[in-house]
Amino acid sequence: MGMISYNRLWVTLKKKEISQYALIKRYHSSPGQITRLKRNESVSTHTIEMFCRILDCRVEDVMEYIKEED
Repeated sequence: MGMISYNRLWVTLKKKEISQYALIKRYHSSPGQITRLKRNESVSTHTIEMFCRILDCRVEDVMEYIKEED
């Protein structure tokens, strides 16, 4: 079993110079969704699409699948 990691999102945000505060205030992202992403919890594909649109990036720039070692 593996997991989805959103660590790439934080790297992409830094590269694009967009803060979490800006995501909430300027782009109207939900603080709850930001928290879920920080915790690598599941989010909807709509949320992933929204971040790709805001950041003008690909899905791979937001998330990745990490395979668990046996």
